[in-house]
Amino acid sequence: MDRKNSNIKWVILVTITSFFLGILISIGSDLLLRKSNIVIAFIILFIIVLIGIVFDALGIAATSCEEKSFHSMASCGILEAKAAIRVVRNASVVSSVCSDVVGDICGVISGAAAATIVIKIVQIYGFSTVSVLSILSSAFIAAITIGGKALGKEIAINNSKKIVYKLGIILFKIENILGFKLLKLNSKKKRVKRC
Repeated sequence: MDRKNSNIKWVILVTITSFFLGILISIGSDLLLRKSNIVIAFIILFIIVLIGIVFDALGIAATSCEEKSFHSMASCGILEAKAAIRVVRNASVVSSVCSDVVGDICGVISGAAAATIVIKIVQIYGFSTVSVLSILSSAFIAAITIGGKALGKEIAINNSKKIVYKLGIILFKIENILGFKLLKLNSKKKRVKRC
């Protein structure tokens, strides 16, 4: 029953966080896109798509990595390796935050950004066929996102240990700044090698 309540709390937390994060990112990207020229607008759009691809790859790396890769390092007192173990043990949470929250928000916002760019192009160049531009921009964004995520998944699976270790380093540094652990070390038996 506790696990079920914990899952419900997690779903509610993710939903509320996604809502407010979506608002912040939408406002930020909208302000940047409105005040920038076409070239800068395309660069911003590319960055949004790239962030979605990278975070999706991080989620895949966390779920495909085995924690035993970090046991010997953790037993030698490397704190970043202990953080990497926590990333692997909380792979579902990490994957949900990276792939679902950040990745999906970037996907939605890239569509909105593309619409803003289409409006900009129409205003500047006076195209009468807005629907054609809109369809082409949506198809272009979808193709880049899907292709990028496919490539990102391949890289994440083949380099999961390196990616998760770097994620562990980032997590360790963030937790040191905040003064508390973001991910708990779930109980799980492990074999520890001595130095």
